[in-house]
Amino acid sequence: MPINFTIDHKARFVDARFDGVIALKDVEDFCDAIIGQNCLPYRKLIDGRTATGKYDDNDVMAMGARMSAYATMGPRGALAMATADNASLELADRLMNLGKEGRPAKAFRSIDEAREWLLAQPEA
Repeated sequence: MPINFTIDHKARFVDARFDGVIALKDVEDFCDAIIGQNCLPYRKLIDGRTATGKYDDNDVMAMGARMSAYATMGPRGALAMATADNASLELADRLMNLGKEGRPAKAFRSIDEAREWLLAQPEA
């Protein structure tokens, strides 16, 4: 599976690693697992530095719509994502802007900066 993650319920934290070619279905499955584990209010760190997204504009809009729908489900925790390159950073920014309402979300090139920023965000 191209997305591996751990959930720390005590710390209310999701730590995910995206690796290889990532398609919309992979991200949807990840999101479904987060919802299924009642982790929507948790802080989420996504390390996508070794991943490549395989998305078209329709996929990006579908993911943005899904993320926006989550905003109606209650509080969502902050999201930080580290990306492999500038093109991935632009895609991450686009997705986050589509579904950002109501929570802090930011993309980075450095996993350390992403983690530092995320841990400074308030809990949802």
